[in-house]
Amino acid sequence: MIDLIVFSVGTNKYAVDIENVQRIIQSTVLTVIPNAHEYIDGMMSYEDKVIKVVNFRKLITLDPYDSELRTLFVRLKDTHKEWLGALKNSLETGMDFKETLNPHACELGKWIDSFTAYDDSVVLVLNELLDYHKQLHVLGATALDIYAKNPTEALDFLNKDVMTAYRNTMGALDTFVLELDLVANSLQKLIIYDKNSEIFAVKVDTIEDIAHVEESQFINTSEEHSVNNFLELSGVLDLDGVLINVIKTVKQPS
Repeated sequence: MIDLIVFSVGTNKYAVDIENVQRIIQSTVLTVIPNAHEYIDGMMSYEDKVIKVVNFRKLITLDPYDSELRTLFVRLKDTHKEWLGALKNSLETGMDFKETLNPHACELGKWIDSFTAYDDSVVLVLNELLDYHKQLHVLGATALDIYAKNPTEALDFLNKDVMTAYRNTMGALDTFVLELDLVANSLQKLIIYDKNSEIFAVKVDTIEDIAHVEESQFINTSEEHSVNNFLELSGVLDLDGVLINVIKTVKQPS
């Protein structure tokens, strides 16, 4: 039986032997190292030492996390613009409104529910976004209720109250875009990696699970290979139908 820490970076999933993991901690603000290797994000204090932080996205040549967040926020704004358009169409034509009125069921609501912020300034923006977004969906439901009694009044309510909540929600999302570095730090995790007494941190997107696996669950073990000079894989793990790249070694760039 082998115990592995499973984590995700973008749409990719990886696993590392738990024996090489000292701790998993929240990402933090780092001190920049002048002329550092391109894979190094900076350095940080850890217990009684200073250690470097390796960005796993850079190891596998994936776009920066803040770029992915920026794309996400653009999509979230677009989907709520479509939501508002569908609501307006329903109030103008009487057609059924088929979008969700549950603020936890849309993509933005699911993202908010999954997001845990640790920076105080990000918490303030998150709480503001949470309130505005919930209000938007509640007022949308109210507009539909009003329509059943007075369609003209429902459109007036849409143009005033619902539009105000919509603009506030979009404004809060724009604030997140301005704070992408802080938001990314609130989401990403640091794996304190220790192998052969070399200790450093590896920045990843999300910690998925601790997997207890048998060697029989490994497939393509003959595909052991080096991704580059700093990352070596030992094969692929089939975990409940999900393929996970198993890490043999991560090396710290000098």
